[in-house]
Amino acid sequence: MTEAEFQDRVIATARLYGWMVHHTRPARMADGRWRTPVQGDKGFPDLVLAHERHGRVFAELKSDTGRLTPEQKAWLAVLGGVVWRPRDWPHVLAVLQGKELQVG
Repeated sequence: MTEAEFQDRVIATARLYGWMVHHTRPARMADGRWRTPVQGDKGFPDLVLAHERHGRVFAELKSDTGRLTPEQKAWLAVLGGVVWRPRDWPHVLAVLQGKELQVG
């Protein structure tokens, strides 16, 4: 499963269980280059999820073999965020269902 496919699955499932979801997508500029229109430090997590009863999750999504950058590691450490991979799906699903708390 690609990272993009996994992200789509996580977002769809989060919405199914009532989570608010934020993801910033890159945009293609007129000159053909891709830019993410965000000001700030590199490496911010892929998803911010919030639920009225189940709390908040800052999640960096990776393929089963993907690696974190130093900037991503720094953000996750400061935010108490997590790395989710397709192989973690049972845990991810439990968090989204509110059956398991996510500990960063």
